[in-house]
Amino acid sequence: MDYITEKLILISLFVFIIHAIETLAYAVRLSGARVKMIASALALFNLMVIISRMANMMQQPFTGSLIDNAPKEHALAFVESQYRIIIGSSTLGTLFGTLLLPTFIALFSRAIIHLSEERGSIPALLKKGFSLTFIRRGMKHIRFPSLSYLKDVRWKDIPVKLFLVNTVITAIYTIGVLSALYASLLAPERASTAIMASGLVNGVATILLVVFIDPKVSVIADDVVNKRGSYLTLKRISLMMVGSRLLGTFVAQILFIPGAQYIAWLTKFIA
Repeated sequence: MDYITEKLILISLFVFIIHAIETLAYAVRLSGARVKMIASALALFNLMVIISRMANMMQQPFTGSLIDNAPKEHALAFVESQYRIIIGSSTLGTLFGTLLLPTFIALFSRAIIHLSEERGSIPALLKKGFSLTFIRRGMKHIRFPSLSYLKDVRWKDIPVKLFLVNTVITAIYTIGVLSALYASLLAPERASTAIMASGLVNGVATILLVVFIDPKVSVIADDVVNKRGSYLTLKRISLMMVGSRLLGTFVAQILFIPGAQYIAWLTKFIA
């Protein structure tokens, strides 16, 4: 187990937090629909996405350094073991975020209202949110998931195509950087080209998310606010998105090596 180092634990913790934040971002639309303030909710949603993306960029150099510190002998197996632990931490982070959904739906609902009262000032909202008074109030809204939370959720109403698309997108995003870095070991003569391909892979995943997923969920949220749809429908879709995201982290384990092999093959036509 000598491949488990302090740096690997730190990176795994980073990835854990990133995926927990991105999972909790699904609670923002539910909260916005709940208090009928979608536009304000979108501001909070964008803030969370930016924080997770920034954290993801920060951990990339550290993840790459694992290759530099890998032993020359059996480097492929050594790095693969470390990277699979990182992928596993994304699963744990998603699961942790899922468990916190009920709590954060309640907290975000109040945060959206306070953001409106502060006239859209995020710094003012953060100052208020981290005050002792509001922390005490927030503690009262801690809720643990229960089967009653799934009441009236009919899984047969879940759009299968949307579920599968989000699963694939999550899997691609989870392994984008890791597969590109691993590809640099598979094709060391084109290592730089392979590493730079990570931006392309994650970029494609982001575009797919914006084109196929976000608009559909946003329209459903708008329908709730405009009384053309039900909150229960949005809740079903949001839980489906969380479930498909969790499944996507498991699929990432399967696609990790094939993805690296594909990137290594693709660099032949780029270099």
